[in-house]
Amino acid sequence: MELRILGCFSSTPKLNALPTAQLLEIRNHLFLIDCGEGTQMQLRKYKIKFTRIKHIFISHLHGDHYYGLPGLINTFSLLGREADLHVYGPKGIKEIITLQMKLAKSWTTYNLFFHELNQSTSQLVYQNDDLSVQTIPLDHRVYTNGYLFKESKSERKLNPKKAKEHQIDVAYFNKLKQGADVKNEHGQLIKNQWVTTNGPPAKSYAFCSDTAFKEDIIPIIKNVDTLYHESTFLEKHKHLTQKTKHSTAAEAAQIAANAQVRNLILGHFSTRYDDLNAFTKEALQYFKHVELAEDGKLFKI
Repeated sequence: MELRILGCFSSTPKLNALPTAQLLEIRNHLFLIDCGEGTQMQLRKYKIKFTRIKHIFISHLHGDHYYGLPGLINTFSLLGREADLHVYGPKGIKEIITLQMKLAKSWTTYNLFFHELNQSTSQLVYQNDDLSVQTIPLDHRVYTNGYLFKESKSERKLNPKKAKEHQIDVAYFNKLKQGADVKNEHGQLIKNQWVTTNGPPAKSYAFCSDTAFKEDIIPIIKNVDTLYHESTFLEKHKHLTQKTKHSTAAEAAQIAANAQVRNLILGHFSTRYDDLNAFTKEALQYFKHVELAEDGKLFKI
């Protein structure tokens, strides 16, 4: 599982401070998370094949989280895209995008599916054999969700030498990887654990977009491998969090500590700050494993 930060700053974009967008790769699946201005330029910069993106998750309808989406959808058409595209986001996102396409008479060359969300509790929104995605209800000025990405349990690792020693036909190798016991060429039942070992542990990633300090998300994100949590302000500006419904670095770290996550990535920094190291310093008072998001940075989860 790999996470590419495409943009990690709040509010208005600047040359060296792009708004929120992330690209998450899980078992060869690519997921775009939020789509602030400049997202498609970042995708080109890091040589991401546009056709590989089939699912886009938008946290909320503030411009710094979705203004890049209409342009990206249109670019897909200009490039002759044929593959289906699924967009998940708050109720209203379909109206915004389709109105733009209608007025510009620029309908897509591919099937575009909208999955609008309005529930205030966590819900499963996507699932396949490799992973699942569920919402993380957040507390912002408009309806907002984060997203929890969880890998499915990995296949077991086959030891071909031991399988050969037990005279198992290769036709049964996939069943062994799936955890089944099988019979060998002589009809003897071979226990799975004799010829396989545990596969790599399933990974998880939680994306918590704009939100005030919200402790009731802790059960949802408990024990995730990596948590991205917004940290718009430092403690000296904590008084701004109530009005804006944002968090401080210290509050993000408290969420990480209480949820017992393995790693915390801080992001969505206000551009008022010149030294982002202060965010790390404040967060380390509550949680040990802290990293800062950075435009273009790649995290291996």
